[in-house]
Amino acid sequence: MRTQVGIIGAGPAGLMLAHLLRRAGIDSVIIEDRNRAYCEARVRAGLIEQWVRDLLIEVGLGERMLKEGLFHQGIKLQFGGTLHEIKFTKLVGKGTTIYGQQEVVKDLIADLLAHDVPILFEVSDVSVQGLESGTPRITFTHEGEVRHIDCDFIGGCDGFHGICRPSIPQDKIRLFDRDYPFGWLGILSESPIVDEELIYSYHDRGFALYTQRSPMVSRMYFQCAPDEDVDHWSDEQIWDELEMRLGGVRPLVRGKILQKGVTPMRSFVVEPMQYGRLFLAGDSAHIVPPTGAKGMNLALADVLKLSRAFVHFYKTGSSERLDGYSAEVLPRVWKAQRFSWWMTSLLHHFPHENAFDRRRQLAELDYVATSLAAATTLAENYAGLPID
Repeated sequence: MRTQVGIIGAGPAGLMLAHLLRRAGIDSVIIEDRNRAYCEARVRAGLIEQWVRDLLIEVGLGERMLKEGLFHQGIKLQFGGTLHEIKFTKLVGKGTTIYGQQEVVKDLIADLLAHDVPILFEVSDVSVQGLESGTPRITFTHEGEVRHIDCDFIGGCDGFHGICRPSIPQDKIRLFDRDYPFGWLGILSESPIVDEELIYSYHDRGFALYTQRSPMVSRMYFQCAPDEDVDHWSDEQIWDELEMRLGGVRPLVRGKILQKGVTPMRSFVVEPMQYGRLFLAGDSAHIVPPTGAKGMNLALADVLKLSRAFVHFYKTGSSERLDGYSAEVLPRVWKAQRFSWWMTSLLHHFPHENAFDRRRQLAELDYVATSLAAATTLAENYAGLPID
């Protein structure tokens, strides 16, 4: 096979990159090791920033989001037995939208296939060659046959555990990471909305979060050990814990638990996000803790910038924008890391912290809830920094 941009990974980053390239008249082929049903069903991030909402509408992918997405004007902080509203629309004129990552993936796959953009699912034995040449190649096995994609460039959108980042010589990149001494136990439940906004709760037993996926499906989390065994928690025990940490001000409605699992937390960045003709985007280049709701938003910011660089190359023949890709996107990545770390350290209990640390956290929460300047800073970062 021959194409202009070979894309590895059919998550939001790879699919959106292919969509933006198609709109610009640039050919691409996507390969993915999972099947289509898995990609479209995997429940992941669900909150999109204002600029992402606007982008989906602009590129013709917003119809279902506008019908089914839940627009939020802000968030609420719960501490000291009281809810404190931080209204983004009033502070910065922006909001956020709950629209699951799997729904974005469904919309993108349907659109790409309708426009004959090839997506090869269930591939294996993927490798890349010739990254420093003008004709890199992707080799893989599909339906029992070894195949190749010869291309001008490779979009490495295959996630943290993919093959793209490890294919870069280790002396050509630098890794920055941090592991956290806790995780989130999360559930998806058949429960109606109990509040119009997300609730971030600071509690003596640890952090908890209330959010939604639809008017009748809720998503909730509470802080736990990073190696917590979810099978040790009965549904009743999970609801009891959520009631203690979240239900004091807004009583929860217990419903059937559809999914439950534990998510470890980490921060990770690779610099630079490119090598030769390989360009990393999304989770293959960076991971953020979910507290700041930045994962999918950062991935889409990466590929928006990368698509513009590809368009510039094919229009002018100049590689200037591609050469500067990492320098353009990394400042946003690090600002998202800063904000996610701040939200995490503000709301979670860390091992070995003492009464002083708890009082300091409560003082900072009170400052955010009562200071216009502090609330505006939170709103500006949470709803999304300007994309340009």
